[in-house]
Amino acid sequence: VTYFVIFLALCFVLGGLAVVSNLSLYYGVVGLVLVSVMGCGWWLSLGISFLSLVLFMVYLGGMLVVFVYSVSLAAEPF
Repeated sequence: VTYFVIFLALCFVLGGLAVVSNLSLYYGVVGLVLVSVMGCGWWLSLGISFLSLVLFMVYLGGMLVVFVYSVSLAAEPF
């Protein structure tokens, strides 16, 4: 169980670095979703299930709204 928690924490940190260093908006959002899943899995493995679910719903909801707004601004030629 300890190795699984360390694995999730490592994936969370490396995924965060991948999101920050990625230049493409689309791949950054995919990385952001995977990082949030890893973070919530990390919290689930520590026994914080309700907060993990709330974090997942709020975080992904907010990030997807920002993603759609950014894509609409980037696609507009004016």
